[in-house]
Amino acid sequence: MKAAAELRLQKDLARHLRAGHPWVFRKAIERAPKGLEPGAVVDVTEDGRFVARGYFDPRSAITVRILTREPAEAVDAAFWRRRIARAAALRRELVHGTTGYRLVHGESDGLPGVVADLYGRFAVVKLYSAGLTPHRAAIVEALRAEVEGLAGVYGRDEIPRDDDEEEGGAPAGRVLWGAEPPERIEIDEHGMKVLVDVRRGQKTGHFLDQRENRRMVRELARGRPEALNLFSYTGGFSVAAALGGARHVVSVDVDADAIDLARENFRANGLDMADHAFAKEDCFELLARYKREGRRFDLVVCDPPAFAKSQRAVEAALAGYASLNRAALAVLAPGGLLVTASCSARVTAEQFTDAVKEAAFKGRVDLQLVQETRQPPDHPVSLQFREGRYLKCLVLRRVG
Repeated sequence: MKAAAELRLQKDLARHLRAGHPWVFRKAIERAPKGLEPGAVVDVTEDGRFVARGYFDPRSAITVRILTREPAEAVDAAFWRRRIARAAALRRELVHGTTGYRLVHGESDGLPGVVADLYGRFAVVKLYSAGLTPHRAAIVEALRAEVEGLAGVYGRDEIPRDDDEEEGGAPAGRVLWGAEPPERIEIDEHGMKVLVDVRRGQKTGHFLDQRENRRMVRELARGRPEALNLFSYTGGFSVAAALGGARHVVSVDVDADAIDLARENFRANGLDMADHAFAKEDCFELLARYKREGRRFDLVVCDPPAFAKSQRAVEAALAGYASLNRAALAVLAPGGLLVTASCSARVTAEQFTDAVKEAAFKGRVDLQLVQETRQPPDHPVSLQFREGRYLKCLVLRRVG
């Protein structure tokens, strides 16, 4: 597909694109031609010289997402298949022991705005830009060609489709190819069964980026009888802790449907429900009550949703992380472990660590950092796209 238009960059803004960054913001473009449709393939130029080629999105502050820096590379069906084949090859090489993993990770796989997660024989596609809508069919065809044994492709777009009528055009899921996915898709994570709701679950149904950390928690739970999982969602960390040896696990989330699925996940793994507790409750309120009651846990997992949705929200997010972790430390027994995470891309690892350090200082708790993890191999990070390095997880031991 040839470029539909040429977009000229403001002066001295091409360097970061040539270095590999995949985004061109609206303010960086001199002027976009009128009538250019979302998804149009455009060439970004500086002083008449080709810089990069990408797709256009007039609805987003990111006006162009870069697909290639090769002037001879066309954006056609073969392009999408090459990129998805490359992404699939990485997973075959580096991802093992699971039937659920991220197959395409957007910008870091050279496909900005495209996410595809594999759950057994079903792929779930999530598109984060209106500019990808015209390319959806080519993406689906590439997945069909490159994923062996695929039974169906389900779409969970982040942007509304023109044919969405419910809730004023809110994004909705639909089958893009093949079979309708079952109500629950069962995947295997290193021997742990996980039931996934790809229709109504958050993101594509499951937080695959925490898979290896769930495996870590299973190991850490050995010899730690009392465990607490805050923001438990469908109970992944809870099941891991119980399988690892925690005799009593409390799972806490405000989402009733997520709590119900957490119970299903316990049953799927043969765990006795009578030994564990599930609370549909605000985590802050529960922690305050547990502190008053003197409840203590040997293992606390704290994996909240992103606190910073924009750069302006970072300061408030850091205060939120400090407050949450201080409350979590108040119910952590001496010698206990706190596994705490942040998925806010705008909060750096250093900032997050400092927020937890502030929590420990104000709570008068001494902590040892015993392990620190980032994203698993199916969530790679382009070194030129620091925004993609979002997941931080700290394992801390309460001293004394």
